[in-house]
Amino acid sequence: MSRFRLQSTPAQERVLLEHCGHARFVWNLAVAQHAHWQPGRKAAPGYTEQCRQLTEARAANSWLAAGSVIVQQQALKDHAQANANFFRRTHRRPTWRRRGQREGFRIVAVEPGDVRRVSRKVGQVRVPKVGWVRFRWSRAVSEGVKSYRVTRDRAGRWHVAFPVVPEPIAAPRTDAVVGVDRGVVVSAALSTGELLSVPALRDSEKARLLRLQRKLARAQRGSIRRGKVKTAIAKLKARETDRRKDWVEKTSTRLAREFDVVAVEDLKITNMTRSAKGTRNTPGRGVRQKAGLNRGILANGWGRLVTRLEHKAPGRVVKVDPRYTSQRCSACGVVDRGARESQAVLRCRSCGFACNADVNAALNIRFAAGHAVTARGGPPLGRPANREPQHADHLLVR
Repeated sequence: MSRFRLQSTPAQERVLLEHCGHARFVWNLAVAQHAHWQPGRKAAPGYTEQCRQLTEARAANSWLAAGSVIVQQQALKDHAQANANFFRRTHRRPTWRRRGQREGFRIVAVEPGDVRRVSRKVGQVRVPKVGWVRFRWSRAVSEGVKSYRVTRDRAGRWHVAFPVVPEPIAAPRTDAVVGVDRGVVVSAALSTGELLSVPALRDSEKARLLRLQRKLARAQRGSIRRGKVKTAIAKLKARETDRRKDWVEKTSTRLAREFDVVAVEDLKITNMTRSAKGTRNTPGRGVRQKAGLNRGILANGWGRLVTRLEHKAPGRVVKVDPRYTSQRCSACGVVDRGARESQAVLRCRSCGFACNADVNAALNIRFAAGHAVTARGGPPLGRPANREPQHADHLLVR
């Protein structure tokens, strides 16, 4: 999705909020119909039957008829697609939507003249029942757009997103291979020795966030003051999210342009970030420590980095087995748990090789990718098993 910041007026924002409310209402009705189903009962209505019921509901309720039928029908279409994804076991079951969370709606059957450019940095999009709404023209909009989605985040910012098929980035054709080790302290360590980190909030922003969280704990639920504090916290969180997404886009583009093959670990991030609370009968251990680790994993954008790499470099991303990549010496291949002196330093007790622990893991990932490509019949990559270790100066720890 190519996303742009909307610049709506207060009057337009009120109508946009009404569209979001109608989409949320129709979505929740569809969720309720499917939640009512039990074995032995009649099957829940499908999309066609729900559209017929929507027509009857619009005739009986003037407030619903005042909204856009496209917005309401597409909410049903989105629910049908989400339900199909659930039964294919690729997504979770569709759940209830709450006001202020995941607000948005989709518009289809967009005509060529419904999106236009006004000036160098300003564009306009025609929204049903709203009219022309301006947005920041930060990049070119693809021609032939057939639909778009309008969303509102918790910070109160409106965006419009146009679905486009991303053009893959051409490989440099230099046979260059890089291993990428994702971590919590270092976001991404490359086998070239480079360490990359996601830009986080500044110290002053972290201090302000802590003050706001304490202020939120003292605010009375449902009060206007609590709502203002929540909005201020959401703005800081949105700033952090924007920086992480920008870093992921720039890093993935750079890796796709500079290397023919990008090797990463095949990590099950959903399983890795599960809570350690356990149950009442069998409570978990180290719950607070595990929660901090989960936040660190999600804050470094592990999953999004690989997803964007697969979009920009299709067929050139190799996933390898993550076992022992952080314990194996990249020079001699010996696996030793005690070789890691600290979080940042690995010193092999067999051959004496020492380097940054994350870079060592990235080198192991690169070598494993070479074996994986060779096993599939491709050209040999990485170093052979009988190759003598070569200690690069930028990897050694003196």
